[in-house]
Amino acid sequence: PRGPHPGGPEATPGPCLSPHFKEGRLPGLRVKYIFLVWLGVFVGSWMVYVHYSSYAELCRGHVCQVVICDQYRKGIISGSICQDLCSLHEVEWRACLSSVPGQQVYSGLWQGKEVTIKCGIEEALDPKARSELAPRQELLLFDKPTRGTSIKEFREMTLSFLKANLGDLPSLPALVGQVLLMADFNKDSRVSLAEAKSVWALLQRNEFLLLLSLQEEHASRLLGSCGDLYVTEGVPHSSWHGAALPPLLRPLLPPALHTALQQWLGPAWPWRAKIAIGLLEFVEELFHGAYGTFYMCETTLANVAYTAQYDFKMADLQQVAPEATVRRFLQGRPCRHSADCTYGRDCRAPCDKLVRQCKGDLIQPNLAKVCELLRDYLLPGAPADLREELGRQLRTCTTLSGLASQVEAHHSLVLSHLKTLLWKEISNTRYS
Repeated sequence: PRGPHPGGPEATPGPCLSPHFKEGRLPGLRVKYIFLVWLGVFVGSWMVYVHYSSYAELCRGHVCQVVICDQYRKGIISGSICQDLCSLHEVEWRACLSSVPGQQVYSGLWQGKEVTIKCGIEEALDPKARSELAPRQELLLFDKPTRGTSIKEFREMTLSFLKANLGDLPSLPALVGQVLLMADFNKDSRVSLAEAKSVWALLQRNEFLLLLSLQEEHASRLLGSCGDLYVTEGVPHSSWHGAALPPLLRPLLPPALHTALQQWLGPAWPWRAKIAIGLLEFVEELFHGAYGTFYMCETTLANVAYTAQYDFKMADLQQVAPEATVRRFLQGRPCRHSADCTYGRDCRAPCDKLVRQCKGDLIQPNLAKVCELLRDYLLPGAPADLREELGRQLRTCTTLSGLASQVEAHHSLVLSHLKTLLWKEISNTRYS
């Protein structure tokens, strides 16, 4: 080995690692990498298993189609799309959109149009249930009206059902007439027993009843039905972009990240303002509808959707409930706290702690809950000269409380001010 250069500085050891250190370090790194790879494979496999297990549980449209077509071939039910669905096989089932097993929802294609296919599966149709499924389904769903029922009796039967669910309203006879017209699926000016059984089964579906009661402007248009299966116009775009994330990841993301996703992936602010105006008009319709008052009992951005023209559409009417139904559920219900007096997810009434019973009036009206949504939906990205006034009006709106009929004037005034403020910002532009 060469020594230090004469007169130069003494040689110093370099930064290289000793052979003993290298030998001890590398196996540890290998073990760490092998563990991380194994952990990734394990977590990935578990997520795939959970995804497909959930899919198999949630997505049972084939069961729904088998049951419906069996009833159609037996002549028990009828409908405008029965032949295309069961005989010609011209209804194409595509992506599963179901969120609960009992409500089967699919995107599809029918007559060259993008559609949404919806039907219900009773608890009796659990895969682990007994084998006599079709007879039980027939008895559960298509048992009314019975043979020998006259049109007059069916009309009275339908009117009584609507009174029980919507309240005793002077406008109900017109809705009964609409139901009877819809029952005549083949347009032969008479209602057969199969047609009556089908429309009666449809009326038992909350969303179908809402589709009849509300204007088509803010709800998907009904295109056809077979038994209690029905088809509406195509799936609108969702305003909640967290829906694109895997279900297991959604609870792990902080609210701030959800807001950021909404701002980055959502429509431009003026389009959001237009969608918000449509949502406010929908709230107005629920409050002053032709067939009574309705409550939004799951107020989330997941239910706020829009068309290709950015017109508001309610994505899911399952959690919109008639006032009469909510009152019947809450009035006199035993309780200790207000949390015990909840219909759906967020239709809450006060608890009378003296008698320990729920009252029938809701604590928070639809508009206040919608304004809470709009704070996160509209304030990020709002024009600077509008943000302060918009924030002030939304804060005022979220404080609305008490019985809706007692605050009707204030309710209407707040709603009108909000719509005017947003409309002034986008009117006379391409966004209007």
